[in-house]
Order: sequence, then structure tokens, then C-alpha cells
Amino acid sequence: MKIQISNGRVINPATGTDEVQDVFIAAGKIVGLGQGPSSFGPNRVIDARGKIVIPGLVELVARLREPGFEYLAKLESEMFAATVGGVTSLSCPPDTDPPLDEPGLVEMLKHRAKGRNQTNVYPLGALTQQLQGTRLTEMGELRDAGCVAFSQANAPLVDTQVLARALDYASTFGFAVWLQPQDPYLGRGGVAHDGEVAMRLGLPPIPACAESIAISTILHLVRHTGARVHLCRLSSAAGVELVRAAKVEGLPITCDVSINHLHLSEHDIGFFDSHCHLIPPLRSLRDRDALRAGLADSTVDALVSDHSPVDDDVKQLPFEASEAGATGLELLLPLTLKWAQQDNIPLPRALSRVTADPARILGVSGGQIGLGSNADLCLFNPDHEWVVTPQSLKSQGKNTPFINLPLLGKVSHTIVGGFLIYEDARA
Repeated sequence: MKIQISNGRVINPATGTDEVQDVFIAAGKIVGLGQGPSSFGPNRVIDARGKIVIPGLVELVARLREPGFEYLAKLESEMFAATVGGVTSLSCPPDTDPPLDEPGLVEMLKHRAKGRNQTNVYPLGALTQQLQGTRLTEMGELRDAGCVAFSQANAPLVDTQVLARALDYASTFGFAVWLQPQDPYLGRGGVAHDGEVAMRLGLPPIPACAESIAISTILHLVRHTGARVHLCRLSSAAGVELVRAAKVEGLPITCDVSINHLHLSEHDIGFFDSHCHLIPPLRSLRDRDALRAGLADSTVDALVSDHSPVDDDVKQLPFEASEAGATGLELLLPLTLKWAQQDNIPLPRALSRVTADPARILGVSGGQIGLGSNADLCLFNPDHEWVVTPQSLKSQGKNTPFINLPLLGKVSHTIVGGFLIYEDARA
């Protein structure tokens, strides 16, 4: 299919390019910028006047809930939510049921996702069998089946000897390991940041040092093994400083932060708002500001939605008993724009945190607009205001701390592999 996108403001975060020009697409690739090939005859012309054209968003943490948790969400609903949010590539953690610890499970998930003809899905393989933290998986076989990296998701890996062996093995074969840094003992039983709000509400606390101690352990093992490690969802100022020092040292470390922790703090829990029950917990205002500064100066590499649809009945339980998690695929773009506007971040740099930078971490092509690159694109209206409501969200999970919040930025078109897979004429 040949598509011409006309009169749009094209932003390529990978190069910092920001100018009004046409984009020409054929055979799934971008074949022209500004001027199309001779005798180019489009099957479809999209008038993007007043809209911004960017690479499709690349999401590093999105739980699709299949296999095993179809009662929470189905592959169809979550992949559709991704396309509505302008997400053209995503990776999903291995904490399914059963976990993604066998090649057959990975192949089945990729086959089902490919059959939807929507967002590109890149699974993370389980680092240990059944995510139990005792025996390593066959990482080579999982990589051959389609896993782009290996992770424990939120499951603890208590035995540091097992972690050291995993990193040593991964380093030998060039695999990346993604880890959620939280000391399992310091965080045991906790549900909120160890601060004034948890004390006032009587909630079991998780101290910030649970994160910094875990990061310190991981960094020591990275020095020992040379493994490439991605730290998932930093939440503390101390964590940002440790990563900043590690990057100055030259360690192969990357990290991300979620849209929830970028915009919220422990004070947003209010009076036991279970939508704010998250992993890791929302921390202090100082921590939130440090995360924003780290994202702005590239200490933090990527911004993620940490999409985790949860059953509404379980989410409405008392805070301590409720299930942690929040939906976010459809909020990633507008909350990125909100951060850029609030902190005066140039739009190409802000958008890089959800396009080119996460694509680099995943090690996949994407996140850029250039001649010959894959035609994975998102078109959005930056001035379209909409309100986050359960009805406006296409994800099966309606749980988010941003319910009833007005946001600017609405996706009008999503293109994957040169095919127009989503269009909203109202945006």
C-alpha cells in the first residue's frame, strides 16, 4: 500500500529534525521525505495539517495478560489499546501463567500477536524457570524463539549467586537482562513509600533504600560479569544518582521510569486511593523531581507506561489488599507531552524517550523517520483535549490514577509496517 502524509509537522527524535514536510510510504518503508519518488501514486493521502508526525511509540513494559490471565485482559483488547495510543512496538514481561520460560510459549504468543496485524510484540523471556529464582532458563533457546531480553518481571531473585550466574551467562552470549531493583526483604509486605503518608495512613512501608541497595548489588555484579543490564522503573532520587555514577564509570546500564512516577508522588494516595497502589510505590516529591531531572538529562533512558490492567473488583479492595498496577498504553503519549510542557523540554528530546531511546534498548529497528526505515508512524493532534474516563479507555483494564484528568494530545492515525491500522477522524 502506498500512503502519502501531507502537510504534517514531522519530528524525528533520533536526529532532532523538526519541520513541516510530506512523508511517502511504499512496501512498508519510508521512500520519501519532502519529495516522493518519481511516478509515486498513493493509494491513500492523509492530510496531516495541524498534526505532528512521529515514529510510532516504543513501549518497554506492557502486560498483555496472555497466556493465563485472560480474565484481566485479552490480547485483542490490549493490542488495540496500544494502536489507539500510537504504540507500534512493545515488549511484554514474562510473568504470564505459565511464565514465558519455554520456547513453545514464546512462539505461541508471537504467533497470536502477529495474527492481530497490529502492534509489533517483543517478548521478554523468563530469567529463571517458573520465575522462582533458582534455576536458569535455556536463554539461547528462548532467544531463538523470539525473546529480546530476559527478566524476572516483579518476581524476586533472592539468591545473588543465581543472579551472578545469570549475568555471567548473559554476558557470554550478549544477552540483555532486565531487572526490577527492589530488595525482597526490605520491601517484603510493604505497599507504600516509607514516608509521612504511609505513617499517617498506617500502611506497611517500603523504604527507598530497598531500591538503592538492590541497584548497588546489581552494579557490583555488572562490574564483575560485564553483563548488559536494564533497570526497570526507577522510583527514587538515590537510584537516579547511582545510575548517573554508573554511566560516568562506563558500565553498560540503562534504565526507565514510568509515567505514574514521573507525574505523581506519595501524596496522591490521598485517602487510600488504590489506583495509586503501584510497584514500585509512589515516592516523595523530591524523588519525583529527581526522576524528572534524570529523564531530562538522559540519566534515565526511557519513559514507559508500565501497562498492567487489573480487575476492577480487586482494585476496589482496601489499599493494602488491592492488586498493584495501572493501565497506561493510551496515556503514554499525552503524559509525555504534559511533562515536556511542564518542564520546558524540547519536543524532539521528550519524544525520543518514548521512541528512539526505548528502541535502542530493545535492540530493534524503529523509533525513527528516515529514508528506508520501517513505516511505523504515529500522527497526533497536540491541541486535542480529552478527559481520561473508563469509557474513553480501550484497554480492558480501566484502572489508572489519572481518571478524570484532562489531557492534551490525541492520536489520529497509527501506521504499522506501512498499513494504516487505526484512524480517528475526531482527533
